[in-house]
Amino acid sequence: MPVPVAPRRWPLLGHTPAMLTQRAKFTDALHEHGDVVRLDLGPLHAYFVTDPALTHEVLVAQGAKFRKGAMFDKFQPYLGTGLLLSNGEFHLRQRRLMQPAFHRERMETYASTMVRAAASLVARWQPGEVRVIENDMQELAVTIVGEALFSTEIGEPAVEEVRRSIFTVIQQGMIRALSPSFVEKLPIPGNREFDAAIARMKAVVLQVIESWRADGVDRGDMLSMLLLAGMTDQQTYDEVLTLLTAGIETTAIALAWALYEVGRNPEIERRLHAEVDSVLGGRPVTFADVASLTYTEQIVQETLRMYPIWFVMRRALVDVQLGDVHLPAGAEVIVSPHALHHDQRYFTEPWRFSPDRWTPSFASGLPRGAFIPFGGGNRQCLGNTFAHTEIVITLATIAANWRLTPTRPARVKFTSAPYPNGLLMKAVPRN
Repeated sequence: MPVPVAPRRWPLLGHTPAMLTQRAKFTDALHEHGDVVRLDLGPLHAYFVTDPALTHEVLVAQGAKFRKGAMFDKFQPYLGTGLLLSNGEFHLRQRRLMQPAFHRERMETYASTMVRAAASLVARWQPGEVRVIENDMQELAVTIVGEALFSTEIGEPAVEEVRRSIFTVIQQGMIRALSPSFVEKLPIPGNREFDAAIARMKAVVLQVIESWRADGVDRGDMLSMLLLAGMTDQQTYDEVLTLLTAGIETTAIALAWALYEVGRNPEIERRLHAEVDSVLGGRPVTFADVASLTYTEQIVQETLRMYPIWFVMRRALVDVQLGDVHLPAGAEVIVSPHALHHDQRYFTEPWRFSPDRWTPSFASGLPRGAFIPFGGGNRQCLGNTFAHTEIVITLATIAANWRLTPTRPARVKFTSAPYPNGLLMKAVPRN
């Protein structure tokens, strides 16, 4: 069956200009043209999947027939072969080695770090102060992931460097992924910033690894688990960078948007505060409380629906049949959580923030592949429970003590996801 070609294709550049200028507005509308739509990214032909069932085929049912795609090839020289970029048996081996770092008993330890970091952040706020909320949430996410990775003082230089460099790596990396290969060789500011940030982070992380090997003590952090599992320095560095890039961006964005949506919806705010007051009774949140904060969890689910990553790519290892479409081996496939999460066929009024939609019956009735904030199959984010826990704990900590009121409508900067840009909110004590 012929695959329809997306509109707005330019000569030579294909759909890259539309992707870079229209972003999600362009890709969210592609389902109107078919379940699979062809995109041309320069000379590269790609197949954009808009149907949840076919998305499930790519990520889960036929997941073994795919590997990471062209977008990830652009990152590999800089981010190595961590879980985010590796494939095949090596990927499965690394995943098994890292799974103990996310077991429940470890999560309880991480939750203590989350509570302490969130409480420390909000203790610095002043009544009536206007905060740039995305900056606060980025700082918090870096602190939490950094302390989970490097629990002692030898990791402090690495955490500081992550604060300085990680968002340059993420945002400039996405621009590289969407651009023709020659662009990354041009002497332009973005390339220089990206290369310098990668070099600084690699140097400081390898220094921490060297210091750990000097005494070989299990400090109870993720770095200890990686090294005790027998990974080489390079493998450990690759996984550390993977945990930093995957573990900071998603939670920082979700937290900032969740706070914005709560702050501009008085009834949602009232119900959040009522639940937090009832469950916590004035004491700090604990890991055991997370399961009881059900409305808070609904806010998290709705935030992850509205503000997910833009898209991911896969490459077919063999010929694949997706519905009526035959894909040859080597075909590049694009899956967009953002487009799926804003499809009104599955989410009524998809641009309205509505935590109440997340009833158990609604969630169980969604087609497989319609809601994929953390991917799916053996590529599903290993740290999804970590991220959920961090977001719930932070929202509960803030809601117990503060109201945050937006001082202006949100502005969005779209890179790998919809970033809040200058999200100004006034801090008002609840007491």
